[in-house]
Amino acid sequence: MREIITLQCSDCKRRNYTTTRNKKKQTERLELKKFCPFCRKHTLHKETK
Repeated sequence: MREIITLQCSDCKRRNYTTTRNKKKQTERLELKKFCPFCRKHTLHKETK
């Protein structure tokens, strides 16, 4: 079953993106490099609830 997660910027701590992941296949937290419109640069975004 896929679950909706929120991605939070590691620099400014704002929640910018939502995405889905398979809870059974991927057990660790998701980390992606995405563009943060508030920082105006590509930063690491980590999964939050």
